[in-house]
Amino acid sequence: MSNTLFSPAYDDWFLTPAGRYVAQWALKTSENLLVDVFGLQAAQIGCERLDLMANNRIQHRFRCVTRNHGDHSAIQPQLGSTPLALEINASAQPFDSESLDLVVLPFILEAHLDPHQVLREAYRVLRPEGQLLILGLNPISLWGLRNYLSRLATPGRIGFPWPAHYLSVLRLKDWLKLLDFDVARGHFGCYAPPCRNDSSYAHLNWLELAGNRWWGFAGACYAIMAVKRVPGMTVITPSWADPAKKVRAKASLVAEQNQTKSL
Repeated sequence: MSNTLFSPAYDDWFLTPAGRYVAQWALKTSENLLVDVFGLQAAQIGCERLDLMANNRIQHRFRCVTRNHGDHSAIQPQLGSTPLALEINASAQPFDSESLDLVVLPFILEAHLDPHQVLREAYRVLRPEGQLLILGLNPISLWGLRNYLSRLATPGRIGFPWPAHYLSVLRLKDWLKLLDFDVARGHFGCYAPPCRNDSSYAHLNWLELAGNRWWGFAGACYAIMAVKRVPGMTVITPSWADPAKKVRAKASLVAEQNQTKSL
């Protein structure tokens, strides 16, 4: 039984004008946030139609399907350089503990029956100092208002744009803090209201600049980068990672040699 509220048309929504609008923001934002994230292994869990790690430099990265398709042949080939790897349950991931350097959770927490468990699993599979990228839908936005009104007007309605319970950034930060994640940075985006055609979004493009400047908290989407911290552990960086330290060590060695010769 699936633990998500996704409908079968979840992936297809990203082909609609509103879906393309969100997808373009998600791809651009993820590229900016992940381009300098390094490591050995990375996983994108959910939203497999979008390759959010396409420009990341981690060699072993893959996208995971998060709901039961039944016939695996129904999974269509996806665009992007990150391969589809396996179908998993986001709240019970098949990865070893502390095996991943990066986990990406795009638009899955608000559509999962137990989002807190999904975060706990992300913490478990990440290595110390591993990084977590979360993309979500903001309830304090025009899209959040649309979702709330659709549910209020028609009880039991699936919501907008799919069955979802939007999570606020403040609540998400509280959850991350309880799990010993440090929030490193975040971004809001998609300030235009829900539209039915691409031309409307083109005419409302000015809202992106205005929104970032005047009402940055009210974007329809948000992205949060968090780092896994392990209490009591201090990460020691290699000496070659600090050129200045290497120069100081070399100068100290030369000084000691000169002092020995003078003696």
